[in-house]
Amino acid sequence: MRVSLLLVILSLWLCAAPRATADDFVLEPPVEGRLVRGFEHVARYASGHRGVDLRAAVGDHIRAPAPGVVHFAGRVAGVGTVSIDHGNGWRTTYQPVTAQVRQGQVVAVGEVLGTLAAGHCSASACLHWGLTDGTDYADPMSFLAIRAVRLVPDGTQPQSAPDLTAASVPGRATGLPVEGRHTSPFGMRRHPITGVWKLHDGTDLAAACGTPVVAPISGVVTRAYHHAAYGWRVFLDHGGGLVTAYNHLPSTEVRVGQSIAGGQLLGHVGTTGLSTGCHLHWMAWRDGRLIDPLSLAG
Repeated sequence: MRVSLLLVILSLWLCAAPRATADDFVLEPPVEGRLVRGFEHVARYASGHRGVDLRAAVGDHIRAPAPGVVHFAGRVAGVGTVSIDHGNGWRTTYQPVTAQVRQGQVVAVGEVLGTLAAGHCSASACLHWGLTDGTDYADPMSFLAIRAVRLVPDGTQPQSAPDLTAASVPGRATGLPVEGRHTSPFGMRRHPITGVWKLHDGTDLAAACGTPVVAPISGVVTRAYHHAAYGWRVFLDHGGGLVTAYNHLPSTEVRVGQSIAGGQLLGHVGTTGLSTGCHLHWMAWRDGRLIDPLSLAG
């Protein structure tokens, strides 16, 4: 009863949003825990569970499932609450959370929003995750990215990738990961596929598919995986709070934990994920906040 009351209060507090669209809207889980209670389809003013509960421990990081802007960070009926506006009419909500973001802050997918507080699930801690257009609620689990699955014969084990050192491209001193035209800068824009006005969380460098992509600054590979919207992507931690990412690659050619020198090959230009053509989508964060990656170029 208390959870239903909190959700009704939160839905009344949020102002009306533009008509929501599901085009190009893919979510990552905000925590890694399993689903403990699912979404219930109920009438607008009827009682029910208008979100999902995900198992997590108190103090676990809550991460943004998609890029957006913090619409609210504070307390609703005494419960720590964060709401993210994703720029397409959808907002995601998180309770109970000790916020580490502020209203109006731009966040990227995977960026920490806060930490889980106690008080939602009776048996053990969990996160209540909601998805709303400001009027009605939807099941956020139905927007999760579909993970790639590798099938192997019964009774066998998949073989690990060979431990190869990435090639080096000598004489690289431009400060850019690829030589190409700047076709779309960092900032708000109308999405070329969906037509939705939303944050473009990096800069696009157009180049022929297969063009080498190199690390403009030395760093360590922290993530390398496939995302439904960003395609194959690689993250580099450069230390000092600086992180960069390279998206729409045709595959990953480096491994997590690998040290990469400035000018060393990361991969090649591709067009995987939601892409209109061969290009590199280059992203950067400073102390956990998105910045224009071109500000790093010398």
